[in-house]
Amino acid sequence: MKKNKIEIHKKASGNSQPNNYKKLIIMGVAVISMFALIGCSSASKNSADTTNNATGNSSNNSSNSNKEDNKESKTEATNKDASNIVPAIEINKSEISNKVKFYPYESNGIKMEVLALKANDGTIRTALNTCQVCYSSGKGYYVQEGNELVCQNCGNRFSADMVGKAKGGCNPVPISDTSKVDDGTKITIDKNYLDKNKAYFSHWKA
Repeated sequence: MKKNKIEIHKKASGNSQPNNYKKLIIMGVAVISMFALIGCSSASKNSADTTNNATGNSSNNSSNSNKEDNKESKTEATNKDASNIVPAIEINKSEISNKVKFYPYESNGIKMEVLALKANDGTIRTALNTCQVCYSSGKGYYVQEGNELVCQNCGNRFSADMVGKAKGGCNPVPISDTSKVDDGTKITIDKNYLDKNKAYFSHWKA
């Protein structure tokens, strides 16, 4: 009886060994598979990062190229405008504030004046210091009071922010963009424009 028990135990032990080998093989395959999956995932991520970096660099290069093109276009446009301007008055932008500044000019013995000031939006506005309506009185010039320009003939009050914008009525004669050039540092007023508009100052008594 004891002998049979021993034989049964040996058979059971013998059968368990192959099962253990199978388990070890399965576990080994599972571990290898996990490492393989991790490796593939990492490689895929690196590949995606490389692609994204390449795309980003390409976009940045394209954007920088467009900015350079725009700068060149603006420079060319400025140079083209400047070539048509005969300098008469040069206004240094750094010296302009919200307090109006006056620049004299003389055309064939007629004294003229250009005014310049900085509007609330930060832009520099320029105009002739004479009124489009009251100029013939000789007193249609402006004096600043606060944020307004006041006509010395009729007393009309004109917002400083409208200088160079409003046309017609009692306000300073605007200087068109085609009659001046802004190079970023200074504004140059065209001599031909001033000479053509000297009649506005024919009776000027400022």
